[in-house]
Amino acid sequence: MEREVIVTGIGGQGIQLLAKTLALAATREGHHAMLAADYGGEMRGGPSKASVVVGDEPLRSLPVLASAWSAIVAHHRFSEPVLARLRPGGPVIANVPLVDPDALPAGMEIHTVDATAVAKSVGAPQAVGFVLLGAYNAVARMVSPEALADAMEELLPPYRRQHAPANRKALEAGHGTA
Repeated sequence: MEREVIVTGIGGQGIQLLAKTLALAATREGHHAMLAADYGGEMRGGPSKASVVVGDEPLRSLPVLASAWSAIVAHHRFSEPVLARLRPGGPVIANVPLVDPDALPAGMEIHTVDATAVAKSVGAPQAVGFVLLGAYNAVARMVSPEALADAMEELLPPYRRQHAPANRKALEAGHGTA
């Protein structure tokens, strides 16, 4: 099995960290994973995109994907090129109200999550990306929820370690929304 996900949003939403978290969790569980990151020079508000490919055997797909099975769309801005590359039938996690589900490609398995509201409800307003990742993993079943949480904690820089418990709650809450 080989699965691809493209994550798109804007700088500051945690796009790069959630993609790294998924790739690390997959490798920790014995899968093969590749990651590609693409983002603008701005720290906040610019385009941010990442591709993750996870497989049970050595990978054939490059992480720069001509097409993808699934997507996490955190923000509508800059998402059009990503949406155009999705193959029908795969899951798409859409962060509403920032993403209009009616604007997503036909033939996809659309799951909407108000990740901002969910993150705030668990006391983790900075963890919108982890809510989306938890929801995505509940649908795609790429890795175990515990592997995601452990990878997240490992990837947090030292000056952000205090957010680990809240991020874990965000992952769990996102999982519960799908």
